[in-house]
Amino acid sequence: MDNNDAEFDTIIMFEQIRKASEATYLKNPLDADNLTRWAGALLELAQFQNDDPKQIVQEAITKLEEALLIEPKKHPAIWCLGNAYTTLAFLTPEETEAKYNFDLAAHFFQLAVDEHPESETYQKSLEMTAKTPLLHAEVHRQGFGQQPLGGAGPSAALSSKVVKNSELKYDVMGWVILAIGVVAWVGYAKASAPISPLR
Repeated sequence: MDNNDAEFDTIIMFEQIRKASEATYLKNPLDADNLTRWAGALLELAQFQNDDPKQIVQEAITKLEEALLIEPKKHPAIWCLGNAYTTLAFLTPEETEAKYNFDLAAHFFQLAVDEHPESETYQKSLEMTAKTPLLHAEVHRQGFGQQPLGGAGPSAALSSKVVKNSELKYDVMGWVILAIGVVAWVGYAKASAPISPLR
């Protein structure tokens, strides 16, 4: 299986999760687990969106906020909201707006740690959020999201740099969102595992 097949399979899987979550929501709009799952699928799908991934991330944030209105202490949703704001920050080239989103991410990661302090994932996310503004600055310094300018047209060297920067953008976003997805699915698997009775 090559990368294109794996990417296509991933898109299909998360699109199915999104559709199933949407159908479940119509039956039970007060299911916070479903809203959290729906948001996680949207965050995964955002990495494959070329036009406006920020719109999909914003939709995921809306779903997570709705889940937290239903269950304010739902730590997986709180943690996922921190990841959504981290993703949104990386998609934002403007430093002040990105910093605002990183600060929101840190706030939600701290809330997740406060709700579930024994989670190593939540603690690691909180630790890593201190490094994300530096990574953001470096990624954008390297030309993340750089667009060719209009006019006479870019030279071959500039075109090559833009293509490499675009690839860097998708590599960084892919790794960020992949990490979110892997950790989210491990969390869901643990949360939905049957609890054995005490002996």
